[in-house]
Amino acid sequence: MPEKNYIICSIVGTRPQFVKLAAVSREIENFKNKSFGIKHIIIHSGQHFDKDMSDSFFSLLGIPYPEINLNIGGGSHGENTGKMIVSLEKVLIKFKPHLIFLYGDTDTTLAGSIAASKLNLKICHIEAGLRSRNKNMPEEINRILTDHCSDLLFCPTNIAVKNLISEGIDNKKLLLVGDVMYDNFLYYKKFKVTPSIFSLEAPKDFVFCTIHRAENTSNRKKLSTILKFLNQLGEQNKIIFPLHPRTRKIMEKYKEKLTENILLTAPFTLFETFWLLEKAEFIITDSGGLQKEAFFAKKKCITLREETEWTELLEMGVNLLVPPNSKNKIERIETFKKTKPNFNVKPFGNGRAAKKILDISITCLETL
Repeated sequence: MPEKNYIICSIVGTRPQFVKLAAVSREIENFKNKSFGIKHIIIHSGQHFDKDMSDSFFSLLGIPYPEINLNIGGGSHGENTGKMIVSLEKVLIKFKPHLIFLYGDTDTTLAGSIAASKLNLKICHIEAGLRSRNKNMPEEINRILTDHCSDLLFCPTNIAVKNLISEGIDNKKLLLVGDVMYDNFLYYKKFKVTPSIFSLEAPKDFVFCTIHRAENTSNRKKLSTILKFLNQLGEQNKIIFPLHPRTRKIMEKYKEKLTENILLTAPFTLFETFWLLEKAEFIITDSGGLQKEAFFAKKKCITLREETEWTELLEMGVNLLVPPNSKNKIERIETFKKTKPNFNVKPFGNGRAAKKILDISITCLETL
């Protein structure tokens, strides 16, 4: 038996964070050392409180269920973040972790960074250094503040490293490890399954679309513009459109209508999403994660936003940025579909990001 156990707390709260956590959790579970062990405590903020967005993911991905669920969700950004800070402080005082793992750029991430920094706990930020340059996005504020609170910044790409250097963060804290989402794509793609709604007849030549970001859904005019565009695109294309709970709620509130060629569904599982990525002609999204997964699956992606954190994909020509209010969207997409970008470049590492993260974290633990 190891003489000592180090405690690592992972703080998560949303579906994308559960996926990132899965890669790190696998490495921790496989860790073996005669001199010390690692106790991994998962704390769920409750930010994604919909069962389809939360509980099912832990069982599907084989992640241990959270030791603590704070059940904080459904309020405004400020309300949720404030409640999380108060609750997380109490939990962290109880467990006294040696390292805190934070993932991405959600309200949960920000709350974890504030609570941990006030307790002088060592913070590791996974997916550090991303910047959209749009401070109207809550995620941009969350990631900037978390990066500047963190002791170890695990960057997925060279551009992320450069972003942090330009902000004056100590080079010794910056670690280029690759993207844990690429780890997961390589690990889970063999489990892809046909969505159950297509069990009788799978669609052909379809577009896979997701829209969920607050900047696109909370503004009725912008959402209506996006849906009008999808209706236009749907005149010539079959579109599979899983609805995020927030998007569905707003569409129902304003009685938004879509053409029959757009199939509205519940959110898909990760394994169903991988099937859709493989079969789709191309992807339309406002999701940061799906932009990357489209690239991993070697599919072109149209991003309905004013900007993107993943500028690598724009430079490579695999991603087309189309602001919702821009003109000639259909024409731009038709031109983009004819391009032949190179999908063989690997800006996100070699699929071993989580192992690098754990190896570096262990070195840090051994110096405590």
